[in-house]
Amino acid sequence: MRHRAGSAANIVPIERRPLHDELADQLRRAIIHGELRPGAKISEKDLCEQFGVSRTPIRETLKILSTEGLVSFAQNRGASVTEVTAQDIMDAFPVMGALEALAGELACANATQAQIDRLGVLQSKMVAMFKRGDRRGYFRINEQIHQLILEASCNSTLPRLIRAASAQVRRARYMANLSNERWAEAIEEHEQILKAIEARDGKLTSRLLRNHLTNKLEALKKAFLEQVD
Repeated sequence: MRHRAGSAANIVPIERRPLHDELADQLRRAIIHGELRPGAKISEKDLCEQFGVSRTPIRETLKILSTEGLVSFAQNRGASVTEVTAQDIMDAFPVMGALEALAGELACANATQAQIDRLGVLQSKMVAMFKRGDRRGYFRINEQIHQLILEASCNSTLPRLIRAASAQVRRARYMANLSNERWAEAIEEHEQILKAIEARDGKLTSRLLRNHLTNKLEALKKAFLEQVD
């Protein structure tokens, strides 16, 4: 049977994410942004009422966050938000550096021009946040930039690996009070990364991203240790 153009047979089904993935995104964000503090107890009952869901997707969500090191389970005590340690940061950054360097190199080969243009727009917005001293806004745009580079890599495995490696680091970044000097250096590093991607220089982009993560590690480690001392 032949289908006419524009008939229902040509409509592509809408992809829907599993409910526990959507819930994990919301809880992950709350933990990373400090809305759920380290050590805080997590009530399955409260989450069920808050999101209007049964316990099954909540438990699946907590299992996901447990594999990312954001949630821990204790016998007879249930789930709680994990603490962030300096060792967590030290362990995660080499992995993140390697993965983000690969994402940048692949993005240079696979990014559309629209994605590269979008990176330029986001960079301008991030600079504006920096000039206003809006750290929360800066972090939000910064995450969008790294996410877009990841999407432009066109590699389906990298997002899952980077999400697992970066969760604790992102928490520490929100907790630590980075110096204005390091903040300015990060802006300049992002400018260089953008230029390398615009030139589609994969090797240079990879090296710049790895150096950016190394510099971020040193700054975070210093700020984090000062905070917990």
